[in-house]
Amino acid sequence: MRAYIWRRILYMIPMVFGIILVTFFLFNVAGGDPALMKLGKNATAQSLEQYDAQRGYDKPLFAGRWGRTRAWTEMEPDRHAGSWRLVKGVAWTNTGGGRVVLPGGQSYGVPMAFRPRPGTYRWIMEYRLVPADDGTLPSVEWVSGQARMLLPQATGWRSQAMVWQVVGDETGMISRLSVPAGTLEIRAMTLKRRNAHWLDSQLVFYLGQLARGDFGVSHDTNERISRMMLRGIGPSLMLTVPIFFVGLVVSISLALLCAFFRNTWLDRFFVLVSVVLMSVNYLVWIIFGQYFLGYRLRWFPVWGFESWRYLLLPVLIGVISGLGGSLRFYRTVMLDEMYRDYVRTAFAKGAGRGRVLFVHVLRNAMIPVMTNVVMSIPFLYTGSLLLERLFGIPGLGNMAYEGIMNSDVDVIRAVVFVGAVIYVFANLLTDISYAWVDPRVRLK
Repeated sequence: MRAYIWRRILYMIPMVFGIILVTFFLFNVAGGDPALMKLGKNATAQSLEQYDAQRGYDKPLFAGRWGRTRAWTEMEPDRHAGSWRLVKGVAWTNTGGGRVVLPGGQSYGVPMAFRPRPGTYRWIMEYRLVPADDGTLPSVEWVSGQARMLLPQATGWRSQAMVWQVVGDETGMISRLSVPAGTLEIRAMTLKRRNAHWLDSQLVFYLGQLARGDFGVSHDTNERISRMMLRGIGPSLMLTVPIFFVGLVVSISLALLCAFFRNTWLDRFFVLVSVVLMSVNYLVWIIFGQYFLGYRLRWFPVWGFESWRYLLLPVLIGVISGLGGSLRFYRTVMLDEMYRDYVRTAFAKGAGRGRVLFVHVLRNAMIPVMTNVVMSIPFLYTGSLLLERLFGIPGLGNMAYEGIMNSDVDVIRAVVFVGAVIYVFANLLTDISYAWVDPRVRLK
């Protein structure tokens, strides 16, 4: 059995790594721009840059030498002139795919959003030169920081790169283009920041965080998410563990009664009750409990987390709302066992009802019961989002709700990742529990 457990643990390593890749893809790739989601479209480019730098979003996704910077907004000449429209004398035309036109006779400062932070940068510009009236091509000087170059003279479209550095004591214009004569037309212009090494990427940054047990910092509270989760897991477990065990005991007990008194008025009554409980929305139970049991009758407090009394009403609502589905499931399992030959044999030998139900039927039904029980464990960790939010319980469910409402991507990603990992280990615990409850099962 020990060898089997170690093999399963080794098998789970690629599964956990797969979870890491899935959560990375969902929150870093498919989810769009995390900084824009959090700070909004009206945020300044510098605040977006700071958000990216703190969380590693300014790096390439998987690997690469150059990452992005928001100091320069990439051009969309087929739609508009971008930030070039702020520069006096610059024109824009959408003919031929669109381009920005810089007439000769003056120097143009590249309209950057802010001074980039210290580091090495690379411009890539796609351009062409239009001759002056006398037919000569202009000698356009391109200056960025301390780097200077003359653009190669070409009448066709050409791509040119410039690498330059930003140091802390730089003053004056960051980058400019001097066009003495003729015209400079720009079709594309990008700016990238050099990374520390080729593997300095968002994925490596995320793996490094997980290896240190660090899930980042919440933008709203400016607090370590790992510390927030440790603080919230206690209230969540105080709520979900009683709901889980009370609901389990009640649903299995009622399922045994339904199986034993099958096709009687008692069985039909509990089936009707389970259908009604499953049909009523979760929010209805919360509103009913808070208004009638809390506000009108004043049996329970309805908000806060000051003592165990504040958990009574949410626990009661959690048990009642989940009882319908659990009762139907366990009733089906118990009925399947009640028609077995060993049950008829036990009754024929004179065994009492209690012994048949709790020794024979319940024991042989433990595999589907344990499957349902163990696979419910990961959901105990995340707490109950609605109960915690509407009853003011500062658990992980409430934290996840705040993260969703505030677009705090790091908080949501941490909760999803830890829950998924716990779910994987719950599968291992399920297999081990099979051998524990049923001697016919052998782990090999």
